[in-house]
Amino acid sequence: MKAVSGKKLEKTLKKHGWNLLRVHGSHHIYGKEDSIVRLSVPVHGNKPLKIGLQSHLLKIAGLTEDDIV
Repeated sequence: MKAVSGKKLEKTLKKHGWNLLRVHGSHHIYGKEDSIVRLSVPVHGNKPLKIGLQSHLLKIAGLTEDDIV
């Protein structure tokens, strides 16, 4: 799996129906209608996410590596 930045992951989430709920510091919190699931995406410029965190966020969002924009 290739590491992507938080900004790139945000674009992917928005494309798949996730909405930005709030921003707390450098963490952008995303949610979906009729779902209690929340994703906290750290956005530190174009710094890539760690592979474990990236795969965890994708799994919770119900996405795969191929879905990344």
